[in-house]
Amino acid sequence: MNGFYKYEKYEFVYTSNRMERSSCEDCFYGSVTVGERGQVVIPAEARTFLGIKPGDKLLVMKHPFHKGVMLARFEDLKGFLGEFGNQMESARERDLGE
Repeated sequence: MNGFYKYEKYEFVYTSNRMERSSCEDCFYGSVTVGERGQVVIPAEARTFLGIKPGDKLLVMKHPFHKGVMLARFEDLKGFLGEFGNQMESARERDLGE
């Protein structure tokens, strides 16, 4: 598993998955307009890059500290959290010498 996360510049490189964009500019797909019913269209480039297909269910979350909306497929978020948990456990074992 490879990985690189830098929150300040929003640089993400995660080669074992599809996430390979490396700068904030590369993560911007354009703007959308919220319709009367609260609907937005995810740009085609974003859908293609992220593998989002018709019928996929997306989780809608708010940022924990700032105003903003995040969308993620359950499977992707579950995988990310599982890998994150594994890395935390490995770090704990290294620190405790287990």
